[in-house]
Amino acid sequence: MHSPAWTQDLEAARGGDRPALERVLTRSRQDLRRYAEHHCVVNDAEDAVQEALFTASRRLMDLRQLECFASWLFRIVKRECNRMKRGLRNLRQEPITEDIADTCTIERRGLARDLAMAIESLPAHYREIVLLRDLEGLTIEELSERLGLTREAAKARLHRARALAREYLQD
Repeated sequence: MHSPAWTQDLEAARGGDRPALERVLTRSRQDLRRYAEHHCVVNDAEDAVQEALFTASRRLMDLRQLECFASWLFRIVKRECNRMKRGLRNLRQEPITEDIADTCTIERRGLARDLAMAIESLPAHYREIVLLRDLEGLTIEELSERLGLTREAAKARLHRARALAREYLQD
């Protein structure tokens, strides 16, 4: 949960307050960098973060629900990472704000937070396989190749990771 000062800065930034925007983007940068390191080729992580911050500075007024700011930024970074992986480094794509608004509705916000906490609670090797499978959409074959596992080991690790996440959610 963000502090009242964070919320005020975010609202002021959306209203055009330049110093507030700089504070919001500065505070977001480290989390974006960590996220980009998991989704980008190592050399592209910083470029994806810079592009996300630039896009956010130009498009923050388009974001309908400020509570979705973090997920909006993460989606921009992920889109940039995917674009760079496909070799589309110099083609700029504008984020679709309607697409982003759907990621965080009032009814689903609590569930999304719980799921994020469950995934975050997983050990790194389980968290990685869940993110690659369920967010990146990799197949079992792609998972096993990327992680250097047999097909059966990848399936077993994914099954165990999901079971641990379910246990977390039941508590």
